[in-house]
Formats: sequence, C-alpha cells, structure tokens
Amino acid sequence: METPLPHGWKPLHLDRYDGTTDPDEHVDLYTTQVNLYTNNDVILCRFFPTSLKGAALNWYTQLPAESIDSFGTLVRRFTAHYATSRPHHVTSAALASLRQNDDEPLRAFMEQFVATSIKIRNLNPEVALHAMLMALKPGPFVDSLCRESPINPWENSSESYPRIFIRR
Repeated sequence: METPLPHGWKPLHLDRYDGTTDPDEHVDLYTTQVNLYTNNDVILCRFFPTSLKGAALNWYTQLPAESIDSFGTLVRRFTAHYATSRPHHVTSAALASLRQNDDEPLRAFMEQFVATSIKIRNLNPEVALHAMLMALKPGPFVDSLCRESPINPWENSSESYPRIFIRR
C-alpha cells in the first residue's frame, strides 16, 4: 500500500551516510528530521535510502525483499552492519596518558585535558583530579589544588570548566 508523503514534506538536509562514521548518529539525525513531518514507520523506511550513499546505499539495495518489517528492524540491521564505524569509547585511561610538556602553557594543557575529559562517560571527579595532578608540571596551580583539596575540579565554575579558566 502506498503511503502519501506528509503535507509540507521537504528534502532532508543532512549529509548522506557512506558507512565510515557513527551509524547511531546518522539514525538520530535522520529520525530527527523526518519526525518534523511524521513518525510513520512506512515513510521512515521508504526514505531511509535517500540518506545513504556509496557502500551504505549498496548495502541497503542488497537487502532481501521483504526482509524489513519495521523501521526498528531496519535500524537494528543498519547499526549492526556498521557497528565497526562507531567511535571508540574514551575511558579515564586517556587522562592517565596526558602530560603537560615543559614548554606548554597551563591554559593550553587544561584545554586539552578538558576536551578529553568531556568525552568520558560518567567520569569520576576524584579520578579526574588525580589524573590532572599527575599530568601537570609542578607550579602554583598544582600547589593550590593540593592545598584546597577540591573533590571536583569543575565545581564552582560556570559551564563546567576547571577553575583555571575562571581565575584571572
């Protein structure tokens, strides 16, 4: 049965997926845009291939006829097939490998430390503080951290930035 497009349907504005990036992110972007018009399963399935290109489109066209019974099934098969394209999860071990270089300004190092920290899910503040203390070269900032012994280096700061960025 043909399902008509919703009134006001416009082409999707998203990069077409080629199989080399996070498939979960692509599905989220796709469903977010289609859901502006409809959450109809048939339409979600019917327009999904328009969001694909290259190897991903080829994968889709090779699916056996009538092998997809819902958008949920399509998403499960798609994300399973492209699971190796998911980004690797960053762990607190990434912080342990950071070290401030002798000639590296504190601010530059802290920007790198924060950029790594925000990628870690459920980062324990005590682990972050320990990693920070181990990574920083000796100086007044390390001394103040040891003296004040904060549990969370991000506490009392706007935008969850370490205190180094709000001190002047």
